[in-house]
Amino acid sequence: MSLNSLNILEEKTIQWSKDRGIIQNGNVKVQMLKLVGEIGELADHIAKGTDIKDDVGDCLVLLTNIANMSGTNLTECWKVAYNDIKDRKGFLTKDGAFIKEKDKQYQIILERENND
Repeated sequence: MSLNSLNILEEKTIQWSKDRGIIQNGNVKVQMLKLVGEIGELADHIAKGTDIKDDVGDCLVLLTNIANMSGTNLTECWKVAYNDIKDRKGFLTKDGAFIKEKDKQYQIILERENND
């Protein structure tokens, strides 16, 4: 899917939300609470090994609304996040912790991970 397609889906989602009064009458706090609920459903479906497309999509709809209500959009948010991580070096341990290259214990943990 191209960036253009993502932008179109974002625009359609915002219009859908406006048509239902969500943008005008809702607020970021309520959308955030709904997002937490959807993340719970996503976690449940991941744990059960069932299809997660609808859950991820629901989270994206809510993130779109939150971004829009906050005066930004998903593309801008994604750019900020990517620029924050793009030069980050490190690795994910077998236990699920991301160790940044600049962490004091980086080399020790890396060697331990590679020897296990």
